[in-house]
Amino acid sequence: MNETLETRFDRLILLVGKLNYMWTNTESLLIHLIAGLSGTNKDVAVIIFLTLNTTRARIDLVERLAKMDGRPAEIRDPILEHTQRLSKLSFIRNRYNHCIYSFDADSGNPKTILMRIADRKTDIKLGREDTVDEKAIQEIEDIVAQLSAANRDIWRLITQLGFPV
Repeated sequence: MNETLETRFDRLILLVGKLNYMWTNTESLLIHLIAGLSGTNKDVAVIIFLTLNTTRARIDLVERLAKMDGRPAEIRDPILEHTQRLSKLSFIRNRYNHCIYSFDADSGNPKTILMRIADRKTDIKLGREDTVDEKAIQEIEDIVAQLSAANRDIWRLITQLGFPV
């Protein structure tokens, strides 16, 4: 595919936007799991969800509620499968959300520069760079498709368990 730099970057930005939309939409399903597992209504679960300001904290809460003593395996196990699935999918989302973008001078490919400091024994390493080539674009498209499937599967589980919607 012979793309201009602008077209390639536009394609990346549109995909990252789609990734963010799918992620936010899918992560919000944790609200229904929180409501069902804690025996509360959706409004209370929304307050709990919004009070926890990271995906990791929200997933931890759902997992801990699912693992409580007396929770039947037929409720616990599918919920844990879905939270583990979301945790794995969060890696790529974090990579494209917690970075800045630049361009490789030679290839014209967009690059991500990770906005993280890696502390080493005697020094620090700043801004790991990764090229966003066709393989990386395909990876984002695959994650978007996986998020879409996860969304449908979690909705199915919420309905099956009779949790508040």
